[in-house]
Amino acid sequence: MNFDTLQRRVRRAEAVVQVRSEETTQQWGALNQVWRSAWTPGRIIVAGLAGGFLAGKLEPGGAFSGARWLQMIGSVSGLVASAQASVASFAAAAAGMAASAANESADEAEQAAETATAPAAKAAPAAANPMPPRAAEAATELSES
Repeated sequence: MNFDTLQRRVRRAEAVVQVRSEETTQQWGALNQVWRSAWTPGRIIVAGLAGGFLAGKLEPGGAFSGARWLQMIGSVSGLVASAQASVASFAAAAAGMAASAANESADEAEQAAETATAPAAKAAPAAANPMPPRAAEAATELSES
């Protein structure tokens, strides 16, 4: 397989990952919005009344008494809160990693641009392409020189 073919495959794979990431973000946002809009105050009250009715009918004073239900609801709400916190923490960590990767790519591109403009033979191709190279291209140019 030739080097240009490998570069095209890498660019295509990077584009696919970027598109899928954007689609996932959009779908997650839509799901979050639909979920929040579905829980209207009326539905919350109906769900509470139905849960209370079922708790009373199943086993009054038995294994699932009112105190047990309250304990279970408290545990589940704590679990949900910790899951949301971990998702937020993961998102913040991913954003930090993306920012550091972008900084590294910019540094590599800057170094590649400096090395490309230094020799007179490489001055013409650098002027023909005013856009800085992407991270994979900058790394390739650095490894070739």
